[in-house]
Amino acid sequence: MASPDQDLAPALDKDGVRLTVEDTLATVTLTNPAKRNAQTPALWRALAEAGRLLPGSVRVVVLRGEGQSFSAGLDRRMFTPEGIPGEPTFVDLARRDDAGIDATIAEYQEAFTWWRRTDLVSIAAVQGHAIGAGFQLALGCDLRVVADDVQFAMRETSLGLVPDLTGTHPLVGLVGYARALEICVTGRFVGAEEAVASGLANLAVPAADLDATVRDLAAALLAAPRDAVVETKALLRGALDRTYEEQRTAERAAQARRLRDLAGLGE
Repeated sequence: MASPDQDLAPALDKDGVRLTVEDTLATVTLTNPAKRNAQTPALWRALAEAGRLLPGSVRVVVLRGEGQSFSAGLDRRMFTPEGIPGEPTFVDLARRDDAGIDATIAEYQEAFTWWRRTDLVSIAAVQGHAIGAGFQLALGCDLRVVADDVQFAMRETSLGLVPDLTGTHPLVGLVGYARALEICVTGRFVGAEEAVASGLANLAVPAADLDATVRDLAAALLAAPRDAVVETKALLRGALDRTYEEQRTAERAAQARRLRDLAGLGE
């Protein structure tokens, strides 16, 4: 895939992550195609930093991966006794008490959580393999546009672990409990056709069209007034946790705020 942000000066470019910002649109690119954008704790820290560096003007964030794969999951060195220099191995992590394990995983999860901020709409452009942590990173975004060669898989359970990078909640919300359980426990691949049919992906396109399609979608999202988008996203995100009557109340309150703002009577 050609890089749509290659002509922009990066706001961040380290540890396999590049952030570029063009007015209201930011692009976060995974930049280690030689390793199929395998993920490490350093990459997760860079992703979390990218979220903190976003200027207030940004409304839409595109997440993409260079090369043939979006992200093939964890760097395999994390499964070896030697691990990654400067990072805890799985054995090191296991030797910590519950509070220590919890704090470390919570730090890792920060790379996966900010994509759903109410003031942003995030789009994952996914091609090739999106496995394990790569699958969960794509699930962290609001929307997913996939190439017709996409291969999603959740392999953690097959390795004796569980998906712990925030992917379980959106997965169940998108495809339902039964399909989510089957996908996680079998570790099987989910291709483009099934991803769209099941709700994992918004649409699938030929790989050559992926970048252009995502740019068109970003432009469509940016065409709507920002405050209305923020209120709508908040309404929809909270809908599953509210009763029908609570959602009706939330709609009325949100609309009252929008009407006051449009009339110049906002607080």
